[in-house]
Amino acid sequence: MDEYAIEFKEITKRFGTLVANDHVSWRIKKGEVHALLGENGAGKSTITSILFGLLQADSGEILVDGKSVLIHNPNDANALGIGMVHQHFKLVPSYTVTENIILGLEPKTAWGHINYQRARSKIQEISHQFGLAVDPDARIANINVGMQQRVEILKTLYRDARIIVLDEPTAVLTPQEIDDLMQIILRLKAQGRTIIFISHKLKEIKTCADQVTVLRRGKIVGSADVSDCTEAQLAEMMVGHAVEFVTQKDAPTIGNVVLRLENISVKSMRGSIAVKDLSLSVHAGEVLGIAGVDGNGQSELALALSGVVKPVKGKIYLDEVDVTSFGVRKRVEMGLGLTPEDRETQAVISNFNLAENYVLKTFYRNPYSSVLGFLNKKKISDDAQVQLENFDVRSANGWRSSISELSGGNRQKVVVAREMTIASKLLVVCQPTRGLDVGSIEYIHRQIIAQRNAGKAVLLISFELDEILNLCDRIATISHGSIVGIIDAKDATRQQVGQMMTASHKETVVG
Repeated sequence: MDEYAIEFKEITKRFGTLVANDHVSWRIKKGEVHALLGENGAGKSTITSILFGLLQADSGEILVDGKSVLIHNPNDANALGIGMVHQHFKLVPSYTVTENIILGLEPKTAWGHINYQRARSKIQEISHQFGLAVDPDARIANINVGMQQRVEILKTLYRDARIIVLDEPTAVLTPQEIDDLMQIILRLKAQGRTIIFISHKLKEIKTCADQVTVLRRGKIVGSADVSDCTEAQLAEMMVGHAVEFVTQKDAPTIGNVVLRLENISVKSMRGSIAVKDLSLSVHAGEVLGIAGVDGNGQSELALALSGVVKPVKGKIYLDEVDVTSFGVRKRVEMGLGLTPEDRETQAVISNFNLAENYVLKTFYRNPYSSVLGFLNKKKISDDAQVQLENFDVRSANGWRSSISELSGGNRQKVVVAREMTIASKLLVVCQPTRGLDVGSIEYIHRQIIAQRNAGKAVLLISFELDEILNLCDRIATISHGSIVGIIDAKDATRQQVGQMMTASHKETVVG
């Protein structure tokens, strides 16, 4: 029996002038966790989409269990025992867990009806076997992202997948959900499954992977045993140069208060109070970080700052102007740039090109629009192209590309470029490096510090504690919708911030 579950031989895939996969040859042994590491736009999702039948290679060959195969669509892949958990989940929100899992493969009764009882029993059995702890009757719209990902994994196991592709599986997970996923991956391996783990997060690769293969600009640049590599070595293989994990910065030059929040309370989408009596000030020339476990009011705070929702109580001041009742456009005109945590639903329009997405908030004013309302399309495309190059956004046709054609990380870079351009006074960045590779993270971190050094106020909302400790001048911790305490970042330790993040009552606020 062949020792390799999958072999790619000289796979090439082009999108216009962009070569996404350039003669890729790659082998994955049976029963191993094999990580595919690469920058945003390196071709990771492309090669695995070819394996799953979502794309067709221009040339090359795929072997499964040593036999050459043709995979025209996902049904062909499923028949070969290949399953895929996509970066952006393929679930129907209004359906239950069971309905989503069996979709297209519904068991039938003797009378031709869907046998939900048999399906539920099989789902519960698989869930118990792999420690997934999924409620088969829950509705997708009512469960969190981490649980939705477990549903996607269950879909592959329900179809008896022996080879499971996990495409950037931790991009939207909390630290606890990531830890849980690592354990699930190790259980899948123990059961004899072969896992292809696409990621650019080095710690996760070190945690769960046996082998790592690195893609750079569509080409394989090396493979190695994970145990033989340090994170620094993996990072250098990925981006082609040494990466600084700690951002260099001088002491801040603190200016006037730019953002002031006075006892604001904000409701969640479900109507409960998510932000409660929160007060905070952010000065020009500093990065103030909001550290906290996901679900403690960070999302609602960002929506209130952007102007999408209005606080039910309290005041928001920007440069000492009460903007509580101002909408999004007015706040943008006053110099507020904000990168939302969910770029897909709150930051981009998928069928617009990159230039159109770049000017989403500013298209109506000079220099992009005349007094008569005509768009200056050349100025829009020229400015967009400059920023795309500055932020190393990789696309097949430059600014003309639809944003839906980009990898998740490249979409994020478009949003960050736009909002940093808008932010003349205040930049609010929510999960700014979610989905980015270490090279892009290094660049974005330097840009955030550059914004601070230019005298802007920066409010950083992040679940990544390392990011908070690396970038911030002051750190505010949030718990149950309230600020627990504010400390000077140079005196902060991981343990201290972690303890404050899980506190259930307010401490004395410093600063």
